[in-house]
Amino acid sequence: MRFTITREKLQEGLSAVGASIPSKTTLPVLANILVETTDKGIRLSGTDLDIAVATEVAADVDSPGGITIPAKKLIEIARELPPNPVKVASSGDQRITLECGRSKFKLLGLPKDEFPAFPAVKFANALRIKSGELQQLISHVAFAVSTEESRPILNGVLWELRADRMRMVATNGHRLAKMELPVNGGGGSQDLIVPPKALEQIRRLFPAEEELEIAKGENHLGFRSPLTSVFTRLIEGPYPNYEQVIPKDNDKVCIADKALLTSAIKRMSVIASDQTHRIKLSFNAGMLKFAVQTPDLGEAQDEIPVRFDGDPIDIGFNASYLLEVLRFIPTDEVKLTLKAPERAATIEPEAWKDPAAFLALVMPLRLVD
Repeated sequence: MRFTITREKLQEGLSAVGASIPSKTTLPVLANILVETTDKGIRLSGTDLDIAVATEVAADVDSPGGITIPAKKLIEIARELPPNPVKVASSGDQRITLECGRSKFKLLGLPKDEFPAFPAVKFANALRIKSGELQQLISHVAFAVSTEESRPILNGVLWELRADRMRMVATNGHRLAKMELPVNGGGGSQDLIVPPKALEQIRRLFPAEEELEIAKGENHLGFRSPLTSVFTRLIEGPYPNYEQVIPKDNDKVCIADKALLTSAIKRMSVIASDQTHRIKLSFNAGMLKFAVQTPDLGEAQDEIPVRFDGDPIDIGFNASYLLEVLRFIPTDEVKLTLKAPERAATIEPEAWKDPAAFLALVMPLRLVD
């Protein structure tokens, strides 16, 4: 195998597949990137057996072939190369030579047939979705995924596909985020539970204006554009009935300025406990008061003007959860609905003109007297 590639194209390809290479592995070939020549240039592939990424970049191929090259070293070398064309060659003994300007490197690779095959996903009847729409869903819900090992099903994002809409939901049991978008020609109904790490690759690799083909294999999902493919293992099992926990009868409504609310919560969280992040919110007509008391640290109070409809209520929340949700509210004002100090509160954008619908739920914390 012998080819010449620009330094920029090599770095672009390596940055696309680099994130799929495991930092620790018992299978040596997984620490390598598979480099193969194609009609248009070269294809770079990486996998940790859960997620696989392949991308094609332009190169001048002198002789075809393929080999796996140690990923970490190749990425580090490419980062430091001078801005000259890069010549890469491999011979039958798995040695790779890389030349760029006056720099010359020799690396030891592994045969390409040791590299695991990508999952069998047929794209014949693939669903077609704009990458930007998918990214909108991912960025608004993936933050709410659970990181605890005890309930693996909550370590994934539920992706509901319907003929006229698609929705993503994520929860860790204490907070929940849900977003829905109308779609045209969405095909049949299916529910998929996708690892957030895979969704992060989709967000990172595909430009917003690109149309993606999406297809399901037996237990894998494939995403592809003309040059890049991502495959991920799906999480199996029934997702909890999240509709049951979304309150329908919250009768206290608060409309607040998002920037004022965010600033006040950030100030309160400085004094909040590092363990619980608990702050107290007191809703009254025209005013929202904040209070926090941490025995070994001190206390703080603040207040902001709001529009509030309902009986006064005191309720405790994890400040970090509130701030996370507020970060993804796309409007200047935010709407909170409440029922009782021990019942979940909902947070959503106020007067949003977008066809999408976004709602977050945060469970309260008990206020200790």
